[in-house]
Amino acid sequence: MKRLVFISFTLLAFTATMFAGDIVGKVKVQRAKNNANVVVYIDKIEGKVFEPPEKHAVMDQKNLVFIPHVLPVLVGTTVDFLNSDDVLHNVFSPDCPDGKFNLGTWAKGIVKSFTFKKPGVSTLLCNVHPEMEAFVVAVRTPYFAVSDEEGNYTIKDVPAGKYTLMVWHEKRKAKPQVVEVPEKGTVTVNFELKRK
Repeated sequence: MKRLVFISFTLLAFTATMFAGDIVGKVKVQRAKNNANVVVYIDKIEGKVFEPPEKHAVMDQKNLVFIPHVLPVLVGTTVDFLNSDDVLHNVFSPDCPDGKFNLGTWAKGIVKSFTFKKPGVSTLLCNVHPEMEAFVVAVRTPYFAVSDEEGNYTIKDVPAGKYTLMVWHEKRKAKPQVVEVPEKGTVTVNFELKRK
């Protein structure tokens, strides 16, 4: 019986990816040094709720910088915050959708965790080093990507269908776009981000 369930699940997963395409594109961030750190994502899929991954996402603190600067996650994901520096670090958020939090201050090699249960953007700061800043962007689907310095992004294996594609950047904005994902192949969606 277990074998039959496993085969059925595997077949279902295989069939789903057979009818999935990729969303690719480029973002242009006006008056910015580069086009990196733009989150492109499918906002929601009606009638679908996605289970968060068991594996935790990771944000490091290294050389007095949060790495990565922008971390998109599926709602319900736990993020591990690691201190890789020889100095004490802290992580707090004054605007987390789950309620502001402060994980305290800890030394090198220690990890503290937080689960992002609600969609939205959380600003992350360190009260030991006020110049440090990063963002966790919690979204309702696993279909998201972060642009590189040239502005390129790819969202892979999106089920065929019509969706609203959103973008987020810490200082710029762009209008959402409707995208129709093919059963196979790619669709291109470009964005130009302007001042908020």
